[in-house]
Amino acid sequence: MRGIFTAGVTDVMMENGVEFDGAIGVSAGAAFGCNYKSHQIGRSIRYNLRFCRDKRYASVWSWLTTGNLYGADFCYHEIPDTLDPFDKDTYNSSKMEFHLVCTDVFTGKPVYRLCMESNDEFCELIRASASMPIASRPVKVAGMTLLDGGMSDPIPVKYFESIGYNRNVVILTQPISYVKEAPSNQRMMKLLLRKYPAIYRDVMNRHKVYNETTRYLREKEKRGEVFVVRPPLPLEIGKVEHDEKKLRKVYEIGRREAERVIEDMKAFLK
Repeated sequence: MRGIFTAGVTDVMMENGVEFDGAIGVSAGAAFGCNYKSHQIGRSIRYNLRFCRDKRYASVWSWLTTGNLYGADFCYHEIPDTLDPFDKDTYNSSKMEFHLVCTDVFTGKPVYRLCMESNDEFCELIRASASMPIASRPVKVAGMTLLDGGMSDPIPVKYFESIGYNRNVVILTQPISYVKEAPSNQRMMKLLLRKYPAIYRDVMNRHKVYNETTRYLREKEKRGEVFVVRPPLPLEIGKVEHDEKKLRKVYEIGRREAERVIEDMKAFLK
C-alpha cells in the first residue's frame, strides 16, 4: 500500500500535463500506474478509500476463502468493470506504452510485458504483477505461471534503459536512507515456498537486487541522468490498510512531494 504515495505523485504529474512515451510498473506500481495511460486522475485513491474496509477487497477472509489476500475477482474485475470503471477506450487509444513486470514461478526470472490494450489478459497480468508470494495464488496467464514482479526486478530502470528509454522519472516508495535487509525468517519462507524454490531464491536475494538498484539510481541522480521522486520519511502504512486516514495521509504526502519537485521534473524532461 506504499503505492498510494505513487498515486499521489502521478496524479499531480497528470494534473500538470506531464506526458511520457512509456511507463513501467511493478506490483502496486502496475495496478495503480496503468491509470496514467487511461488518464484517470484520482482513481487509485478513490477506490482504495471506498473499498479498504470491504472484506472482498483485501482481508484474511479473502485469503482463507480464495487463497488471495487481495480478492482476485473483486479487485481485478468487479471494480474496474463495474464499481469504478477503468477507462479502456482512453487506455487503448493512448500511444503511450505501458509495460509491467511479473516473475515466472518456475525460473524466478522477471517477465516483462508490453500492454497496449486493456483486455482480460491485461487484467490478469496486472494481478500477477501484484500477487505476493504466500499471500496470493500464482496466476496462470499467457501460457505462464506468474507472481509478483517485485520478487525479481523491484525497480526495473535498467530494463527500461535497455529498450531505449534513457530519460526516466523513477518513483520510489522508500526514503533515500532506506536499506532493505535480508529476510529474518528464512526457514519459514523455505517451508512455505517449498513448491517454488526459484521464488524462494528470489525472496532471499531480493534485498541485494533492491539495494544495488538504489545505489545505481543515486549515482545516476548525481550525474543528472535520472529524476527520482521518493518520500522524505518512511511511510506509515501497512501492506494491507483499512484505515482511510492513513491512506489519505500517504496519498497527500505523495502529492506534496510531487508539487515540490514538479517544475524541476519538467525541466529535466525538456
